[in-house]
Amino acid sequence: MSCRSRCAYARRPKLIVMSEKPQASGESTLTVVLALLVNLAIAIMKAVAGVLTGSAAILSEAAHSVADTFTEALLLTALRRSDRPADRRHPFGYGKERYFWSLLAAVSIFASGAMFAFYEGFRTVFGEPEEQTRPLVGYIVLGLAFVLESVSWTQAFRQVRSESAAHGRGFWDFLRVSDDPTVKTVFLEDSAALVGLLLAFAGLGLHQLTGSSLWDGLASLAIGVLLASVAYVLARTNRGLLIGRQADPVMVKAIWRRLGEVPEVDAVVDILTMLIGTDRVLLCARLDFDDALTAHQLEDACVRISAELRAEFPDLDEIFLEPVPRTDPELRRRVLERYGDLG
Repeated sequence: MSCRSRCAYARRPKLIVMSEKPQASGESTLTVVLALLVNLAIAIMKAVAGVLTGSAAILSEAAHSVADTFTEALLLTALRRSDRPADRRHPFGYGKERYFWSLLAAVSIFASGAMFAFYEGFRTVFGEPEEQTRPLVGYIVLGLAFVLESVSWTQAFRQVRSESAAHGRGFWDFLRVSDDPTVKTVFLEDSAALVGLLLAFAGLGLHQLTGSSLWDGLASLAIGVLLASVAYVLARTNRGLLIGRQADPVMVKAIWRRLGEVPEVDAVVDILTMLIGTDRVLLCARLDFDDALTAHQLEDACVRISAELRAEFPDLDEIFLEPVPRTDPELRRRVLERYGDLG
């Protein structure tokens, strides 16, 4: 159509539809700050207990908590920097910074926590047997750490549960597709921390019962495997978000149906979406408009459609509407390569 380039971008109207983004961001900050304070206190307790008891598992858990503390600091940086508004150099904003710093947090868990746990485990298993001292101190510290860690875990669990309910998804399904890596990171690392404490407790107890430090070393190795697994899951999640993941498929299908109901649109040819931050989606819709529309009518329709989409889908941050003929063979080929035959 002759006005294709003029109507490719629907400018944002003055009306701004408010969403719950500031509230969600504030809850994420609370979750991260609470986890940071808890992990810092736990790290100090574990380090002291590890030195007093000589337990490799407790020392590994101390390194685990130190790694978690660094992780929370990186997540706070992610929350602060990703909320900056768009500017000339970054016209789509800084939302993806949250994914970058969260990726560094995953690296921190592996480098600071898992590697030290592996080192302590191998040193204990293959080195000279070590005598256990003051195991009662270890039991007390691990018990206190479990209580404190449960407080942080409960806050993360509540946030995931409330957000999953708001999105109409199951708990684990929401955790899998969530575009907020901060709360996912805190929940997974707190869950790993609780499991790690149980492993350390088992290693300490079996060492005391059998007199063999082998169990302590094996517990340390198990903690290393646990941390490496969590780091891998988080790194894979943030890699996908940094590359440019599609928006929630449920939302994409709803947008497709909504555009198909617009009277000026004869057919929805293609829809492209990309997450450009937490609760921020870029949308490009290729539409076959009614050929009887004038250039002015087409422009008005684009602006109206954009406003209606924002009102119905508050996560839409930027909307591009491109008029195209549905019979274009090159466009059809690209759609088929991307999605297959949709029937």
